[in-house]
Parts: sequence; C-alpha cells; structure tokens
Amino acid sequence: MISVLCIAGPTASGKTALAVALARRLGGEIVSADSQQVYRGLDAGTAKPTPEERAAVPHHLLDVAEPGEGMDAARWAALADEAIAGIAARGRLPIVAGGTGLYLRALLRGVAEAPGRDPALRARLEEEAAREGRPALHRRLAEVDPAAAARIGPNDLVRVVRALEIAAGGRTQTEVFAGHAFAAARYRYRLLALDPPRAELHARIDARVPLLFSRGLLAETAALLARHGGRLPAKLPLGYAEAAEVLAGRLEPGEATRRVQVAHRRYARRQVVWLRGEREVEWLAPPVDPDALAAGLAAWRAAAAP
Repeated sequence: MISVLCIAGPTASGKTALAVALARRLGGEIVSADSQQVYRGLDAGTAKPTPEERAAVPHHLLDVAEPGEGMDAARWAALADEAIAGIAARGRLPIVAGGTGLYLRALLRGVAEAPGRDPALRARLEEEAAREGRPALHRRLAEVDPAAAARIGPNDLVRVVRALEIAAGGRTQTEVFAGHAFAAARYRYRLLALDPPRAELHARIDARVPLLFSRGLLAETAALLARHGGRLPAKLPLGYAEAAEVLAGRLEPGEATRRVQVAHRRYARRQVVWLRGEREVEWLAPPVDPDALAAGLAAWRAAAAP
C-alpha cells in the first residue's frame, strides 16, 4: 500500500509552506487538495503556491479545470490517484496538501455512496433560492441537517442544494458521511492538520486578503468577465463576486476587502469543523519545526519499506 502524507488545516494556516518544507526534506512531491486552486487563471485570488514554491518542489492538480466547470470529489480523487501513483513510482513521497476536507476523505476512504442527482428537485431548489434568497434555503437545510448547515456557507448554493438533495433520499448528508468515515483506508497515511489559535488565524486571513487584491484579483476577475460576456461563471472561489462589484463601481475596495475577510474567516471555521469530525487527525500547533517533524515522518515512511 502506498504511503501518503496529508497536510490539512484552515485557509491561511500555513499548509503550503509546511508542505514545501517537508517535501524538500523528505524527497516529496505535492498534490494540491484545494477545490479553489484547481482552476486555471485564478492564481492571485486563490493564493496558489508562488512560482518560487512551484520551482522548488513539483506540484500536481493545480490548473486542471476551467473556471465554472466544477470539480467534484470523485473526479478530483481519480486525478489524485493517478498523480500519487506516478510520484510513488518515482520513489518519492506523495504529500497531499490542502483544506478541502471532502477531497481528502474521498482520497483516503473512497467516495461516499449517496443518492444520485435529481434534476427536477435541483431546479425547484434553485428557483426557491432565486425567489426567496440563498439564506432561506440554507435555513431549510439547518432544519433537516444542522451539522451540514454548519459545514456549508449560506451562499454556497451548489453544496446547499446537494445536501438537501441527499436528505430527500431518506438519509441526511451528515449520516451518509458519518457512515463513510469508517470505510477501509485506501492508502497508508498520516493526516496532519495545522491548528493555529483563532486570533492568530484571523490576523493571518486579514493580512492575506488585501494581498489577493493587490496581486491580481481584480485583473483576474476582469479577464473572466471579458471571456464570459460580462457575467461571472458559477462556482467561483471566494472574492471574485466582490471583485466584480468593485469593477462595476458598486462596491468600494475597502468594503470589498472587509467582506472577503469575513467570508474567509467563516470558511476557515467550516474547515475546522469538518476536520474535527475526521478520524486519525494529528493536530499541530504552529510554529512547527520542519526538521523535527521531517525526522519523525522519515521513520514512519521507512517502517513501510519492504
């Protein structure tokens, strides 16, 4: 069984820096498990690894989908399996780094068996959201599956609709996921999660968001609008809707920054909630000594050698 190191944690917690540091010490390659960084051309707005980081260590599963195309967990896991097999065949350590909990679960435990898509129900739910507002649909989800509502933001229409669609099949998404968590592991793995204090994490988020804007978020948004007839495609990462409002003159840059900061803080909270429900998570309180951590991981890796 292939050994895989996973590095998770909330946004802005330092996952990329730690993954690069460990990859350099352990002879690893990084597989991104970030549902926002899969999109081509959305570099600044998703805080992708820098050119220097990508030059230092090979990265996989960045820039593998077009904005608006969508990337579900099953498709991502299939791509990750392929990347991991190639890394292992080269005698290197696959390091899966990212904060998308559903991707990590699909990789480590397989894709949960859930009801299929119901186009008619989806259409009704989307019409309801358009008529009454996305928060109203989110409140309905909170009534039938409070835990799912805690994981999913009120404006994440795609995931809210999917959770309601699953619940309509007789079992809530939370119940499906809970049963799935006990599926057999697909890899020999360690799952490390960064856990900075909340105040420190919020400070890191608040410092990062202005950099997203200054490093090209507005330009990326303008390019998207130009390619899509003046409208943003669906399923975009956080920040692009606010950037479009700035470009249209409907929102001041300072207020846009504040809103994106709040959205990222809420997203970070949901990521932590998800990870708290996962099995075999090893929580790390920053600062992390990469040399000491790498030494322990090298011993773990060597224990699997034939």
